[in-house]
Amino acid sequence: MSIYYSGTLTRSSGIVSAIGKELKRVNLKGVKRITVTFDPFAANVKSTREFLFLLSVPRVTQSNPNCLLKTDVVCNRQQPKIKFSLIESAQEHLKVKDIQFLSSNLNTLELLQLCNKYLSVLAPEEEEKLSAVTKSAAKAFKKKERR
Repeated sequence: MSIYYSGTLTRSSGIVSAIGKELKRVNLKGVKRITVTFDPFAANVKSTREFLFLLSVPRVTQSNPNCLLKTDVVCNRQQPKIKFSLIESAQEHLKVKDIQFLSSNLNTLELLQLCNKYLSVLAPEEEEKLSAVTKSAAKAFKKKERR
C-alpha cells in the first residue's frame, strides 16, 4: 500500500523572493513623507529596521524622489511605528492626512504587503506624453496642434 502524494510538485521560492516580488510593486508617489520611529533596544524591532532599509533602496526612492525618509531613534521602550504622510490628492481621496503602521508584531513581508495594499494604489495616474521620434512625426504633431 502506497501513500497518496499530497502537496506541490515544486518548492516555493521562499521568503526572500517574496520580499523581492513585493518590493518591485512598491510605489511611493502618493506619499510626501515617511517617518520611522523605533527603539533599538526593543526585542521586536528587527522587521522595522529591515523595512527601513528596503525603503532606502534606489528602486523605491526613484518612484518618488520628493518623498522624505526620516528616522527617529528613541530610547523610551516605545513600540516601533511607521507613519506615511500623504500628498494632497491622496488625502482628499481617503479623507485622512496620514497612515500609520504599528509594526511590533509584523514581519518585513507583511509590512511590504500592507504598503502595497494601502499606499501603492494612491499613486496618481501618469499622463501620457507624446514624443516625436522622427522629423516627419514632429511635423505632423505640430500641424495637429495648429488646428
